[in-house]
Amino acid sequence: MDIGNRLKTVRQQAQLSQRELAKRSGVTNGFISQVEKNQVSPSIGSLKRLLDGLPMSLAEFFAEAEDNSNPVVYRAEEQPELGSGDISYRLIGGGFPGRAIGLLRETMPPGADTGPELLSHAGQECGVVLRGRLRLTVGGQEFELGPGDGYYFDSTQPHRFISIGDQPLELVSANTPPSF
Repeated sequence: MDIGNRLKTVRQQAQLSQRELAKRSGVTNGFISQVEKNQVSPSIGSLKRLLDGLPMSLAEFFAEAEDNSNPVVYRAEEQPELGSGDISYRLIGGGFPGRAIGLLRETMPPGADTGPELLSHAGQECGVVLRGRLRLTVGGQEFELGPGDGYYFDSTQPHRFISIGDQPLELVSANTPPSF
């Protein structure tokens, strides 16, 4: 997907200038210009901030033109890649109308993590490790999880995910309300 052209299209459909979207999103209009020209690739966090200024969810941004039927099956090749860098987030059901759950298939190579700043947002999230090992920090507590282990927590608690061990981490996670 051409993120720059897609951002420009949705910004123009919302009848916003780059400057107005920048003001609403807390970024510079120069950054928006670079993204729209595909000179920089925004992180998920930066793209989410831009879309919050429209307002539009990440799922709506990445959804392709839909027909009038609600899909039931989302083949692997139809799951948009929302990640950047080492972390892969594949969204399942992104185009489903009125979607109330964010469902992701995540892959992280050994040593990858969600960053030094702990994440925190409204809602709840849960998941299960399919392969590899996960170090999960939630509200100041650290946990190590392996295949078959799961987690469930209030997303307002600061949290962080780190892939530990010598093989890639694969997990399936869900959050509500959907953050992607």
